[in-house]
Amino acid sequence: MITNLLIALTVISSFLAFNNQVLFSNCVFNPYIIEKRKQYYRFITAGFIHADWMHLLFNMYALYLFGSNVEIAFKEIFQQLGTVLYIALYFSALIMSAMFSFYKHKENPNYNAIGASGAVSAVLFVSIILFPSQRLMIFPIPFFIPSYILGPLYLWYSYYMGRKGMDNIGHDAHFFGAVWGVLFIVLLWKDALSHFIRQVF
Repeated sequence: MITNLLIALTVISSFLAFNNQVLFSNCVFNPYIIEKRKQYYRFITAGFIHADWMHLLFNMYALYLFGSNVEIAFKEIFQQLGTVLYIALYFSALIMSAMFSFYKHKENPNYNAIGASGAVSAVLFVSIILFPSQRLMIFPIPFFIPSYILGPLYLWYSYYMGRKGMDNIGHDAHFFGAVWGVLFIVLLWKDALSHFIRQVF
C-alpha cells in the first residue's frame, strides 16, 4: 500500500538525516534559501525529515491510522485513478501546506521547518470528510469526539496558535494542510459534501 511505502520512506530518510547534518541542511524547508537559490525541491524533501524520533513517530502513527482508510476509499471512489490521486493528495499537500510560511518567511534566513505534518493534516481532513462519524481523541481532551466536531476545533486551534507564534510547532502547516485536504476531495469528488452531510445528519 502507498501509505506503508510513504511511512517507510519517511522513516528511512529521517533516520539518515538524524545522523547526517549535511543531508538535513540540504532537505530542510528554509523559505529564504528556496527564494534565493530556487531550491523548490525543499517543499517536498522537508516532509521526509523530522526533528527527532517522537516527532517522526507521532506523524507516522497519524498517517498510519488515517492514510490507509483514505487510500482504500480513494480506490473505491476513483477506481483506477485512486492510487494516483492519493499520491497527488500527499505530495500536493506538502507544497500547499507550506506555501503560506514560504511567503511569510522568505526574507527570514533563520526560519526553518521540517516534518510531514502538513500532508498528514490533509490526509486527516480527507478522512473527516469521508468518515465524519468516526470518533477521535486528541491530547489533551481525555475522551472521544466525532471527527466532524473535532475537525473544526482542530482548525481553530491551529489558526489561533499559528497567529500567536508561541512555540516551534508548525501550526500554519497544520491549518493549511487541513484546508487543502478538504478542497482536494471536494473539488475532485462531486458527491463529497452530500456524502458528508448524509453521514452527519
